[in-house]
Amino acid sequence: MPVKYNVVERKNLLDKTAAPKFYASAKADGEVSLKALAKEIAQGSTTVSDTDVLAVLNDLTKVLIRHLSEGKIVKLGDFGNFQITLTSEGAPTAEKFTASLIKGNKIQFRPGADLREMLKTVKYEKYKK
Repeated sequence: MPVKYNVVERKNLLDKTAAPKFYASAKADGEVSLKALAKEIAQGSTTVSDTDVLAVLNDLTKVLIRHLSEGKIVKLGDFGNFQITLTSEGAPTAEKFTASLIKGNKIQFRPGADLREMLKTVKYEKYKK
């Protein structure tokens, strides 16, 4: 199934006099819950129930939180890596920089080889309302 997209108009924020241009914007086409993923994973196995898979996925979330909050990169093999990134205001010198200048954070996900390969072959389709 192809990835759906909308076409959106965007202004050039660096050149206020430039004419707006139109760009693709990915359009989500539904959701899949953790519980649904657990059931799907369990269907591919004869020895693990969806309850067992869900328990493992819930525990994975807990340990991800713990390790990321300790500043670690969490490597999940071929799936990919998670790491916290920061945004901050600048200081005139390194000595004058304090944690109060940190203004935000995000969790960065870097996909593994299989997910990167999928991105190379994904198909696109314009979203129809």
